[in-house]
This record gives sequence, structure tokens and C-alpha cells, in this order.
Amino acid sequence: MAVDMTATAAPPTIKPAAQVQGLSFAYGARTAPSAGSPSGASESAKRTVQALDGLTLDVPSGAVFGLLGPNGSGKSTLLSLLVGLRQPSAGEVRVLGQPPSAAIRARIGLLFQETSLDPLMTLRETLWLHGRLYGLAGHTLRTTIAQLLESVGLADRADSLVSTLSGGMKRRLELARVLLPSPQLILLDEPTTGLDPDAEAALWARLHEANQTGATIILATNKVHEADKHCQQVAFIHRGRLAAQGTPAELKAGLKRDAVWVEWPDLPPTLADEIAAWEGVGKLTWAHPTLHVTVDAASAFVPRLFQAAEDGIRAIRIRESTLEDAYFDIVGASLSDQRGAV
Repeated sequence: MAVDMTATAAPPTIKPAAQVQGLSFAYGARTAPSAGSPSGASESAKRTVQALDGLTLDVPSGAVFGLLGPNGSGKSTLLSLLVGLRQPSAGEVRVLGQPPSAAIRARIGLLFQETSLDPLMTLRETLWLHGRLYGLAGHTLRTTIAQLLESVGLADRADSLVSTLSGGMKRRLELARVLLPSPQLILLDEPTTGLDPDAEAALWARLHEANQTGATIILATNKVHEADKHCQQVAFIHRGRLAAQGTPAELKAGLKRDAVWVEWPDLPPTLADEIAAWEGVGKLTWAHPTLHVTVDAASAFVPRLFQAAEDGIRAIRIRESTLEDAYFDIVGASLSDQRGAV
């Protein structure tokens, strides 16, 4: 008798677009000679900057995935390891199911944080050279270049020099260059820095088109609105480690409506406990000198806070709760914290 196996067959396994396991990387640097060193000594003490510290992370295929953290948290370093520009000091990296290699790199598009265009080339020449590097040629390449320039709104500037473009136009040209070989994985490092709202919206419209045709996108950013609006999943990165991961809604689930940031250097611990027990107050996080709390209604909370604080408060900021508030609650640090870009 024939047996129908369709009901019990396991669903096909879809490999993550990127996986890192226990990933670590440190930059080497040199400090100035110590005070006791002979004048003009040529040797300096060595130190290292730990950019990634045992990071473990899976990026689902087909997702728009955000890496959210301040400058120096390790986001850019992770992208460079995924594309194979650097080698980890420990841990494992797999991209599109394989370790990074030249063959895998041909299936990845990378948009750098800084502009990387030749000002003396035209837009058409820029894309033609990039296409030839990926093995494209002839009518196919010419047609693809024309279509991409049209899609990013630069068709009328095809024969202009890159040096004549505005900052937003250069970013759109770089995006066209990334998309030219139809990459399966797109890595974006702070892609909208310096763009006006219209240019940012245009860039993301084109990226979503690429995502809808199958490309996985990994976005490194410290812009909460960008991660919240465009990413299906977000990973909080703090000092080279994964602090939390989930959808934007999941990460914000414990927040009240309004966020209140208070600069309060001498907050008494007993008063902090008292404030945490007030009606309408969510999680209270203290990281000197900042008190952070989300509340049902700032209009009711803030006057009561000033009454309790007397003259202890130095500054206060109020706004609707965002992913930045979730980040602070989880890691006890702000997205504006700086450790130097890594």
C-alpha cells in the first residue's frame, strides 16, 4: 500500500545568509613612549583595541537585518569580516553557507561608510569598470548600466564627471555600483550619512526593490529611525558583543510611551527606588550621570520628578520611546557613546 509522506516530510532547511560564532577581532596599535624612555627611543608600548569579543549572530536569508550600536561598537569590523577583508583572531564566519572567499565576495555588494569614487571618471565609466571586474560585458552590461542609472535618478548625468555630483548623487551612484552584479548579500555601512530626507527615501526605495527580488541586506547604523523603519530584525551590538536581537517591536515591547532622559549626577539610590515605584513608571536605568526611564505620560511624571529632585537635575530630555531607549535599558549605554570607529 502506498504511504503518503507529504504530511510528515520535514520542511526544507534554509541556511542563514550570514553566521558568526564566537567571533573576535582586535586592532593592534602603539602608544607613545613612556615617560621613563630615553629621548628619541624608537620602540613604543603596544596595545590592542578589541573590536569584536566573542560575537555570535545569525542573519536570516532574505531579511533586512540591522546592526544597531554606537560608533566603536564593532559594526564596521563585522562587515569587513563578512566580506573577507579581514581575518578573525578567533571564531568562525560563514557567508551564504561558506567561509569568506573570492568566489563568495563576487556575490556580495558592499557600500562603504566613506565615499570611494574616482572623481575623474564619469558615472558610466565608473559602472562599466565595476561591471568588467565582475565579468560582465557587451550589451548586457550597457543595458544594466542604463537601467540602474535610471532607477537611481542619474540617467541624465551618465557622462558627467563624478567630481560634479552632490553628496547625495554620489551615494546613489555608489548604490548603483553595489547593485550592478545583482548581489545575493548587500552590506551597508551607515548608508544614509549626510543625505537629506528625499535622497534617503530614494536610496531605501531601491534597496527594498533589491530585497524583494531576493537579496539579503545587512545594515550597520546608529540611526534608530532607520533600523526601526526598514529592518525586520535588529541586533543590539555593544562593545563587540551581541546584547539583544529581535524585531523592532519585540525589542521595544517593555517600554512605556514616553522616554525621559535626566542628567542627575548625584541621584540618591533611595530616591531612585522611590521613583521606580511610582504609578505609570516603567523600567528605570541608572548609568552615571544619566537616569533613563519610560513612563505612561511625561506630562504627569516630569513635574513630580522636579519636585522630588529639588535642585539635583542638570538637564532633561523628553520624547516618544524608540529603539534607543530599548538599547539603553538593555546595555546601560547610549547610542551616542563613542569609542572610535571600529
